Amino acid sequence: MDRVLIVDDEKGMRDFLSIMLKKEGYAVVASESADKASELVGKGEFDLVISDIAMPGKSGIEILKQTKAANPDTPVIMITAYASTESAIEALKLGAYDYIIKPFDVEEMKTVVRNAIEKRRLENENRALKRELKEKLRFDEMIGDSPRMREVFDLIAKIAPTNSTVLISGESGTGKELVARAIHAKSPCKDRPFVSINCGALPDELLESELFGHARGSFTGAVTAKKGLFEVADGGTIFLDEIGDTTPAMQIKLLRVLQERRIRRVGGTDEIEVNVRVLAATNHDLEQLVRQKRFREDLYYRINVIQIRMPALREKPEDIPKLALHFLVKYGRIMGKKITRISEEAMRRLTDHDWPGNVRELENVIERAVALEATDAITADSLSREVRSGGRPAPEFAIVLSDGGIDLERQLERLREHYMEEALRRAQGIQTRAAEILGMSFRSFRYFAKKYRLTDRKEARANVG
Repeated sequence: MDRVLIVDDEKGMRDFLSIMLKKEGYAVVASESADKASELVGKGEFDLVISDIAMPGKSGIEILKQTKAANPDTPVIMITAYASTESAIEALKLGAYDYIIKPFDVEEMKTVVRNAIEKRRLENENRALKRELKEKLRFDEMIGDSPRMREVFDLIAKIAPTNSTVLISGESGTGKELVARAIHAKSPCKDRPFVSINCGALPDELLESELFGHARGSFTGAVTAKKGLFEVADGGTIFLDEIGDTTPAMQIKLLRVLQERRIRRVGGTDEIEVNVRVLAATNHDLEQLVRQKRFREDLYYRINVIQIRMPALREKPEDIPKLALHFLVKYGRIMGKKITRISEEAMRRLTDHDWPGNVRELENVIERAVALEATDAITADSLSREVRSGGRPAPEFAIVLSDGGIDLERQLERLREHYMEEALRRAQGIQTRAAEILGMSFRSFRYFAKKYRLTDRKEARANVG
């Protein structure tokens, strides 16, 4: 039911409007003073406010200002027994939906109320449609035909219709938020809000206020109550990016929300139920953080109901040509440049690069190349210096141990992969020769080459052009 707040110091008018609007199917809250109405506006969200202008104490103009400050989308209808051009102009300038003079025609008032609420509903639907279109366009940027990406697409299709919590892991720049938006766009709650927040970008105090909201007066500057993102996302999806960067104190609060599906605003006492699907992402190894006592084990198991691991770009080199062409078309259109292809040499450099920044780095490189290119094809000269240098960087041999330790097995795997790829390059792709260079048996080399998809990378480069 649409909620309407009526503010009028005359009891007879409050009762009349309340009865009339309740019969029309609205949920009505009435206040006899602007002071009490200010508290109501600060605490809750209304679909419409109807306020008298001339009242003892604060005027209806103050209610109009406070309503627009708390929620600019809420329509406000001003009513008065004293016709005044000045007050009407002031109210309309401050954002009032309409200005009605007492005594008014009942049917006219019903029509104005109905139109005001319908206008708000249409604006909300329009925003939802724009958001859905934006999410669809972003989902279209999830490009790839590699086996690793096909696995990701299949998993998204399977889990999107459910309400399960999902943990999306992977290096920075691999497209974790795109996965989250794709899950939401294909879910039953796709018409509801999708909100995201980078948990590692804010200190605890600000993060708590952003996630859970705050009560009026809870801290200096909190002149009105504010909804948190969990409330904003009610019925939809919240995406907690970089959850591995949260502090132990914040992890406890997130665990409570996931367990009880209730939040409490900062400085508030009331608990608010929220129906939100939680998607989380991290570029950390959370299992290792759990072992190091830097991430709560109970929270880890709460968010890791289903895990999607996004592959690094170096793990799916066969997707590089298609991604590069996609970004070429995108930025060619944005910049109004008729660049239709990528030269063979430039594409070879692209597929040879290690891409530590993953897809995000590739997009930036193509955007730069489109901006600099003067011909109808991206050439190697338009690529960044790092990409033009060719090949993957030599393995780093410096031994650096952080206080938190390292994953030794993973580091050794990366080192073996680098050596094998370099050996294949020197052996011109002949595996038996590469195995000899490294002093490995051919059977062992073939096993690890398949594991690291080294032959897939070679074939991807050979097919470029």
